[in-house]
Amino acid sequence: MAIQPSAALKRIGTSATIAMTQKARDMKARGEDVIALSAGQPDFDTPLHIREAAFEAMQRGETRYPPVAGIPELREAIAAKFARENGLDYRPEETIVCTGGKQVIANALLATLNPGDEVVIPVPGWVSYAQLTEFCGAKPVLVPTGPDTGYKLTAEALDAAITPKTRWLIFNNPCNPTGVVYSRAELADLCGVLLRHPQVMILTDDMYEHLRYDQVEFVTFVAVEPSLRDRTLTMNGVSKSYAMTGWRIGYGGGPRPLIDAMVKLQTQMTSGACSVAQWAAVAALEGPQDYVRASRAAFQKRRDLVVDRLRAMEGLECQMPQGAFYVYPSCGPLIGRKAPSGKVIETDEDFALELLSAAKVAVVHGAAFGVGPNFRVSYAASLDEITEACERMGRFIAALS
Repeated sequence: MAIQPSAALKRIGTSATIAMTQKARDMKARGEDVIALSAGQPDFDTPLHIREAAFEAMQRGETRYPPVAGIPELREAIAAKFARENGLDYRPEETIVCTGGKQVIANALLATLNPGDEVVIPVPGWVSYAQLTEFCGAKPVLVPTGPDTGYKLTAEALDAAITPKTRWLIFNNPCNPTGVVYSRAELADLCGVLLRHPQVMILTDDMYEHLRYDQVEFVTFVAVEPSLRDRTLTMNGVSKSYAMTGWRIGYGGGPRPLIDAMVKLQTQMTSGACSVAQWAAVAALEGPQDYVRASRAAFQKRRDLVVDRLRAMEGLECQMPQGAFYVYPSCGPLIGRKAPSGKVIETDEDFALELLSAAKVAVVHGAAFGVGPNFRVSYAASLDEITEACERMGRFIAALS
């Protein structure tokens, strides 16, 4: 019997970041010496006090089904975190805990979108935003940004993209893949546009909040314009800030009707997130924050190294990111050149695939994020790995004819 995929499944593809990371894994499994700079995953261990909290939770027997919306202790910790760090007033019942930040986004879109609705997404942007929108039968409206605006969405571009069909703006700050961080004034300009369009809800993805460099300030939408609170979902998680990618805990805060709708959906999808991981997340949010500061300093050193190395390579143009742990260099001048394999590089995807094949360095092509010819390099790897990867990349580029 042939399995017939649903119409919804046909509208989406496999995540490009996951696909490239899996290619690197498969090559490593065959014994190839691959350096993967494709995944957005800190290479540090989860801090000890968080791991100990998980062990203690297991010892206490916290291994049964948790409440669908999250254990009360974690929802209270999330509300306290929002108040303490962001100046946001969310009650515990206005929060939700999900199996990773991606589920927060999926829940919100699945609970609110209908065919024909539109979702405004600045690009380059994370690969799943548009795919999840299409899965819901809605239309992603991609708003390109580029070097001329520092890869930032402007108020004029946002206003031009909004129509009567616009249901959501999905906004990521600090941004994956560019690492740009929006200032308070820039967000205020965007808020001014949104105030003129009351039908538009805002999903602000703050997952990289703590990963900022050079003393750059972080501020989120509702902190800039509190009147947007009743139509904003503020999403975050513990994966990037606390090296907890595998624990799969994301969370959100928003108006009670939206949170209740997301919880209703989650009752039929996954139910509650892993109980032990939730207790670990409580320790992350309420415990010592030394790791956050130490990892930020380490990532800044890595950022400086990789940007210096990339800028020294002929044919690459690289902006200095202020946040996250990615750089997004342009490889435009290399398009049209021939790789050592004999293949002509016609796209940024060709560049990434040839780089993996010839130099054994995995990166993600820019077209996956909506803007090219670029590619994303994750510097969530050791200094030694980054140094060796840049050496290989430099040799590969020098060998192009």
